[in-house]
Formats: sequence, structure tokens, C-alpha cells
Amino acid sequence: MAIQGTTTDYSSLTVTPKKDSEATRKASLGQEQFLKLMTAQMTHQDPSSPMQNGEFITQMAQFGTVSGIQDLQKSFADFASSINSSQALQATSLVGRYVSVPGTKAVLPAGGEIKGAINLADSSSSVKVKVTNANTGEIVQNIDLGQHSAGKVPFVWDGVNSNGAMANPGVYKIEATAYIDGKNTVLETDLNAQVDSVTMGNGSTGMKVNLTGLDSVDFNKIKQIL
Repeated sequence: MAIQGTTTDYSSLTVTPKKDSEATRKASLGQEQFLKLMTAQMTHQDPSSPMQNGEFITQMAQFGTVSGIQDLQKSFADFASSINSSQALQATSLVGRYVSVPGTKAVLPAGGEIKGAINLADSSSSVKVKVTNANTGEIVQNIDLGQHSAGKVPFVWDGVNSNGAMANPGVYKIEATAYIDGKNTVLETDLNAQVDSVTMGNGSTGMKVNLTGLDSVDFNKIKQIL
């Protein structure tokens, strides 16, 4: 008389870490339980139709895949937590300091200056910076930087307007242009700004750095800490 065998599909079973509750451990399949069930299945299998090597390997692979994915997910979660903690510590240390961030607006402090850098994609015979009042659109100053090769082109506006007088403190728009391949081209700029505070990220948004007198920027957009 043949003994009726049983076949168990382990693909839907889950593996949980040892730190889980007792109830969770009983409802989950661990490595020891898996081996016991596999041994029982082989012992009580139908002698006339024994489990093939391919079936055994498939079930082992299913178990290994589930366990491996859970271990990998936990490792990624631990890694992400470590990165967030490191970023938070670094971000809070920036409060009060200046950073270089991409943008078109900068704050002129009383008796101070505006600094930045132009991202020049190709060499140019003429690089210029136009400074305008961000509120009124009035052109305050034009700075001629002359000829430059491709790369970062630093610039400084000392706060003096086109009439030779000190401009009022406030927010100003910076527009950089260069004559490249026979046409005037608008260029991207990185501007220096002071960090006022930091907003921690959550599940949907990342960490942000709030700039004095300006909008906030993503922490990962900071080009340089000055």
C-alpha cells in the first residue's frame, strides 16, 4: 500500500527576526522549522513518486529568497537611518555659516557684498554679471568679467551701484551671461548664502536648509560649505 505524500509550498511563508514577539515567531517560519518540515516531507513522501532534486532545490531557493530579501530590507533600513542621523548632525552645524547653493537671488547685507561663481560651459570672450533689485526689477550694476576659459568663474559685487553709491541692503537678482559661439548665453550661478535654520525631513520630503532672507533649499543641493 502506497503512502500518500504531502507537498508544501513555502513561497508564501515569511521569516522574522528573533527580536519579534513570541506570537509573531510562532506564526512565522524560521530556518530550524523549515528544515524540520522539509525532513518530514521527505520522510513521508510517496515512495512511488519521490520528490525530485529540482523540487527540493526550488523550495530551498524560495526559502532563501524570502529570508535574504528580509535581511536586505533590514540592512537598507539601518543604513538609511544612519545616513539621516549623519546628515542631521552635519546640517545643524551649518546654522550661522555660509554655503554655496545654485540660484539667482542673494542677500546684500549692510556694508557687505555678494559673492558667487558662474558655471561657464565653454570658453568665452566676454562674461558679464547683471545685478537687479529683486523687488523692483531696476538694474543696479553691470559687472564685466572679461574673457574666461570654461569652468567656475568666481565673482564679487561690492554693493556699489552704477552711480557709485552703496546700494540698500536687501535681496538682489544675479544674472550671468557669456558670449559663446557667436551668441549671448545665460549661465547658471552658485551664490553664497547664510544658513538661518534647518528643517528635518520626513517620509515624503528630504532635509532642507533655510537661508537668511531667501527660500529654503534641499540639503543635498549645497555645493560648498564656506
